[in-house]
Amino acid sequence: MDASLIRNFSIIAHIDHGKSTLADRILEKTGVVDHREMQQQFLDSMDLEREKGITIKAQAVRMHFHDRNDRTFELNLIDTPGHVDFAYEVSRALAACEGALLIVDATQGIQAQTLANVYQALNMNLTLIPIVNKIDLPSAEPERVALELIDVIGFDPDEILFASGKTGEGVEEILQTIVDKIPSPEGNQAQALRALVFDAKYDAYKGVLIYLRVVEGMISGKETLKLLQQGRSFDPIELGYFSPDLKTTDSLIAGQVGYVATGLKGVQDSRVGDTLTTARNSAQNPLAGYKPAQAMVFAGLYPTDPEQYPELREALERLSLNDASLQWQPETSGALGFGFRCGFLGLLHMEIIEERLEREFDLELIATAPSVEYEVVSKDGSVLLIDSPAKLPVPNQIDEIREPWVNLSVTMPARYIGAVMNLVDERRGEFDKLDYLDHAEDEGSSRVLATYAMPLSEILVEFYDQLKSRTQGYAALDYQVEKYRPAKVQRLEILVNGEAVDALSTIVPAENASKNGRLLVTSLKKLIPRQLFDVPIQAAIGGKIVARETVRAMRKNVLAKCYGGDVTRKRKLLEKQKAGKKRMKMVGAVEVPQEAFMAVLKLRD
Repeated sequence: MDASLIRNFSIIAHIDHGKSTLADRILEKTGVVDHREMQQQFLDSMDLEREKGITIKAQAVRMHFHDRNDRTFELNLIDTPGHVDFAYEVSRALAACEGALLIVDATQGIQAQTLANVYQALNMNLTLIPIVNKIDLPSAEPERVALELIDVIGFDPDEILFASGKTGEGVEEILQTIVDKIPSPEGNQAQALRALVFDAKYDAYKGVLIYLRVVEGMISGKETLKLLQQGRSFDPIELGYFSPDLKTTDSLIAGQVGYVATGLKGVQDSRVGDTLTTARNSAQNPLAGYKPAQAMVFAGLYPTDPEQYPELREALERLSLNDASLQWQPETSGALGFGFRCGFLGLLHMEIIEERLEREFDLELIATAPSVEYEVVSKDGSVLLIDSPAKLPVPNQIDEIREPWVNLSVTMPARYIGAVMNLVDERRGEFDKLDYLDHAEDEGSSRVLATYAMPLSEILVEFYDQLKSRTQGYAALDYQVEKYRPAKVQRLEILVNGEAVDALSTIVPAENASKNGRLLVTSLKKLIPRQLFDVPIQAAIGGKIVARETVRAMRKNVLAKCYGGDVTRKRKLLEKQKAGKKRMKMVGAVEVPQEAFMAVLKLRD
């Protein structure tokens, strides 16, 4: 294959702007998928993706396109997620491309994540092709959206294409523009092999599958290969490309995208961002790779059955191979036993990982309430990173606590500025600036981009739902962690039946600590089932009880009047007492259901 006839590109957009649907039409147009075999979101192979209607993992596919000059081009498409939690997937996909299709919904226009993706692509010097999608909808305003692209981002009017992912209108022009404007990949086939690993997964029969982009040289299935950073050599089992199913091939040249079946059984032997080369004529300098993903949300994952702890470890190892942004390390809870402290990019990312663990590995899990990572400056000047309330030192050892703040961007109609400002104020946020994206005849209908500074912890707790509610669904957001600021926070501990439940503890703002304690014990009272004895639920701050509720006894102690007689009678009464408790997780002598561990998320209700 002549490298000048290869084009590598991604599709980027705000969530729900039609990336996957437009990708479906491109697959049909290039003949990769027959119309009779086509299904919606064809590249979304996971059940979770289809159920939720979002792309979670970047997917690659090779296509062939005959242009107007009767030349045949090889097109390598990498479809990317749109949700802010999966921005790391987008960055990895863009690193394997020379260009990107920027999709903008003709009914919604430019959104916060649209701008974030544009800046990311421009920083990587990618060629952007702007496309106004969904022009077939009755409410579509393609001319207005095109003006936004011109005014806000700076595209020329003749650069903007119009298309419909539903009807296929404009797809032929998009393909021709791809081969005309996106540059062919650079890279000398005569050089030593260097290929960038942009994704990986585990296959039970083929071992670790490495997804890669060949930057220099050529891969042959007959040569021993080597991962530079890991220092691991192997003889490839299989070499191929995505169409979109796995298709075998004899070689991959510079500029092409494909996969290698390594046969490696240890998931620690391969990492995303590594450089693949040949063992005999090894490259000396690895490729730049990727900036490590920064986890923003931390939570504990525990198996309900302690015997599943090894299975959970193995599952996390395999998922972290496929999802480089997942972080985890072992931890122990007095209430829940042995588990893992996991780091995620956001709450949606956390939800997806938990569901994948339960579905793909048949695990039953308990997830603790999520928290952010705090910087704790001790009296001796040392700085600790604390991602769990249980790790927070005692107050007399702390000089200062700092929490992460984010730069929050919200796009919305101007009439909702006041409502969003009130929401931000309630969440300890600060206003930064306001930019108009357009100017409608009705001032309230003009779309604006508002920028705020806000603690990351305030975004985690139902902020997105509240934002959508107060703007009638019109607002969209994007955020990036900027820096740490001093914070006045305290650890709120929960005691159930006199025993501290570390899995229920949380870090809250000092001014709201007592209020949050009262709200939390009230919620727990509704969630914890009645026992055969009174169960006190207490909230404590620094050893001081600030709130208390009591779950009243369901009935008297069954042994209270059993003064004598055969011991078997007592045993029967006690066995009867245990009936119906298998569905619940035990904390000491009190049943605490899964919902209780997430009650912290409801403190604002």
